[in-house]
Amino acid sequence: MPRIADRRQLLALGGAAALSGAAISARAAERRADPIAGWTVVNALGGLDDPNHPDAGDAAITPRILADAHASGEAAVNVTLGYVAGKDDPFESSVASIGRWDRAIREHPRDLLKVDTAADILRARTEKKIGLIYGFQNAAMLGEDAHRVDLFADLGMKVVQLTYNPKNALGGGSMAPEDTPLTEFGRAVIDRLNARNLMVDLSHSGRRTCLEAARYSRRPISINHTGCRALMDLPRNKTDEELRLVADRGGFVGVYFMPFLDPKGRATAAEVVAHIEHAVTICGEDHVGIGTDGGTTPIDDLKAYAEALRKEHEDRVAKGISAPGEGADTHPFVDDLRGPEQFRRLARLLKARGHGPARVEKILGGNFVRYARDIWGA
Repeated sequence: MPRIADRRQLLALGGAAALSGAAISARAAERRADPIAGWTVVNALGGLDDPNHPDAGDAAITPRILADAHASGEAAVNVTLGYVAGKDDPFESSVASIGRWDRAIREHPRDLLKVDTAADILRARTEKKIGLIYGFQNAAMLGEDAHRVDLFADLGMKVVQLTYNPKNALGGGSMAPEDTPLTEFGRAVIDRLNARNLMVDLSHSGRRTCLEAARYSRRPISINHTGCRALMDLPRNKTDEELRLVADRGGFVGVYFMPFLDPKGRATAAEVVAHIEHAVTICGEDHVGIGTDGGTTPIDDLKAYAEALRKEHEDRVAKGISAPGEGADTHPFVDDLRGPEQFRRLARLLKARGHGPARVEKILGGNFVRYARDIWGA
């Protein structure tokens, strides 16, 4: 028989083993409870901001913003930099915005990582950081010089949306007449985007511009945040013809969490799921993802925020960039799909509808990573 001391050691070792086993079981249970554990979640168009403080300014990163982004489980997000609309000089404001975001990354090296290739998205997930994908939502900063694409590519831009809602020098936005064509300058810009391996994003574009750009581009294009017009007939949503063409050419479509999914401008999680399902039917499960058009920090008091929403809508109307489906009382988000739990909730809803884990993982980020690898390289 072992000595008393030996028995005590054995008991201690047994207790430690039991504790270790319990810890392993607890971690396993946690993984089972978390529907996105181990996945690479990518928001193809989102934000890293706090809507409770809308005047904080570009790239104003706070501890809460970082905490919410980490808690959400997202590995990367396409953040909108630079000029979208208004009186600012498009070129100067865009260069300055890139500088601010570069500085924010330098100031938060443990939390943020600038994405250059698809591998950087996977690296961000492994290192538990938030990968920031630099994107424009208007190409007005190019002026009349398509070779400015090279400058912005060298500064780290990865996504260039050709138009916002109005018409610009490249083609028609969603608020321009639907037959507004892609211009010669638009073709020249696409040539440079293709040459520099940048994503050509046709979110916000009008129907003809979208179709012509998708056919003209030598490389697959994306519609990073949209809805399905077959379900909700609004100009910010894409027709089946546009969705199918993008997918047939190897591209990517991200469904947003926006009021344009609902006739009353108060979209629900169920409607997000419905638009995702329609997009999968049209495009196939390898070409659909999410581009929420929002961040992971929720508005704390919706009633108090109503006045800010009204002012924001008035400002968009004054600038001529408001689209049908927007209103003073609509919410530019989905009430029951907000905050750090939004991706987990969406995953559970999709699984409850019968979509298998492999498909849901693709939708939550796998398809964007595949597309990014095709455009940016591994």
